[in-house]
Amino acid sequence: MTTNATPLAPPAVAPPPPATEAPAPHHAPFVEVVRRYQEVGTVPFSCAGHKLGVGADRELVALLGRELFAADFWLDTSSYDQALRAAEALAATAWGADRSFFLGNGSSSGNHAFLLGVLSPGDEVIVARDLHKSMLAALILTGARPVYVAPRLHPELGIGVGVHPDDVAAALDAHPAARLVALVSPSYFGVAADLAAITRAAHARDVAVYVDEAWGPHFAFHPELPPSAMAVGADGAVTSTHKMLSSLSQSSILNVRSGRVAPARIASAVKLTQTTSPLLPLFASIDSCRRQMVLNGEALLSRTLGLAAHARRRLGMLPGLEVLDADRLDLGPHQLDPTKLIVDVAGLGLTGFMAERALRERFAIAPEGSDLSSVILMVTIGDTRSSVDQLVGAFAALCAEGVPGSPVAAGALPRSSGAVIGPGVQAMTPRDAFFAEARTVPLAGAVGEVAAELVTPYPPGIPVLAPGEVISADKLAYLAHGSAHGMYVCGPADPTLATIRVVARDRSETTWIS
Repeated sequence: MTTNATPLAPPAVAPPPPATEAPAPHHAPFVEVVRRYQEVGTVPFSCAGHKLGVGADRELVALLGRELFAADFWLDTSSYDQALRAAEALAATAWGADRSFFLGNGSSSGNHAFLLGVLSPGDEVIVARDLHKSMLAALILTGARPVYVAPRLHPELGIGVGVHPDDVAAALDAHPAARLVALVSPSYFGVAADLAAITRAAHARDVAVYVDEAWGPHFAFHPELPPSAMAVGADGAVTSTHKMLSSLSQSSILNVRSGRVAPARIASAVKLTQTTSPLLPLFASIDSCRRQMVLNGEALLSRTLGLAAHARRRLGMLPGLEVLDADRLDLGPHQLDPTKLIVDVAGLGLTGFMAERALRERFAIAPEGSDLSSVILMVTIGDTRSSVDQLVGAFAALCAEGVPGSPVAAGALPRSSGAVIGPGVQAMTPRDAFFAEARTVPLAGAVGEVAAELVTPYPPGIPVLAPGEVISADKLAYLAHGSAHGMYVCGPADPTLATIRVVARDRSETTWIS
């Protein structure tokens, strides 16, 4: 039997350079391997099941674009590993690390991986109490015992101005067995801690420092921004390239310095906490973002800083608004990210929630978030003079309408990153409380009970109640007030906050750990 059919051979995909051949900064190994796969016309008999978009819903393809689906495939293991090693090596150079790890589960998974790679059950760790809920989840996963340190607050505005080095040093002296200092910098509001001084204090005691730098991926690329965690000697930092730079959502980088921590162990923890089916466009976007910043980052950020200053100046001229800046917060040089705009709207008689809702629903302006006092806005390399004009115009319209109520004094409304996230009394470790037998009680009757679940206003994602903490009347009052005024709360089993889960044990049997 004869046939005119030509046997199909799988097209070869040229692998990226071996990891030992460091590519030049203008290369983007993941971008290049995706392009090669497409150029040879590869026919996949592997994941993803939509087969380069052929089997995907037509409406979804039209909405998201054929190119996204055409880049969603699975490489052979060798090609993937080589591209990953090459791309991560370039990222390590860009961010000043010894090892960098691409993350497809966001900076949350970086927090999980680093703490799993450094801590063991029962280890003490000095933790900033303005931690993201993912850091608290890492404490639950590791079984570590947190020693919370609160950020100091501006006396008038009630906003956190960073954990002070003296407070970290005092905590380390009181807990000499502590294995790690874990901080958040910059904060959700853009305030950077004095990481250099904190790192010196910890290293003098031979303790490693880890920074949740999710909001500071751009710090490494412009001298007018606060210094990055790796630049001041931190032993590890996770940073969200999708937040302030140009990669896709969920993409982040975990940066590690060897010496006080073991990169090989952290690498194992990264593998444990990441999906085994990564979306290649996510990793290609981290790769291309890194290339963009290395080649043009300072120029792009200079333009961004100019736009942010322009927006800050114009918004500050509108009646009823106050735009917080370093002078208003009594901060020193390079302690505030100027690309974050914190606009207090109390002078309009509005809560931040009300102002955000008006901006979204009436003016098609999407803020980053809000709390009772403020609207939080980001200016990034993706902004233009036109987008800033639209933002200012929307606020100008709100201000021109007058106020629906009486103006509120600055700082009178509690902030989601202020006193309400101060450390409470710890009765149990987060892990023990999370796994303890729990009971459900009315929120109003929970004072003095031990929290069994996280209660986290979102944004910014900082738990007001953490498992293992004794519930105070002040925190319950804040949650009740915020919930009544439109605050979104993440974490509790009852999203209405009518009830809360607490540890089911006799309070007289509680063993206090701090």
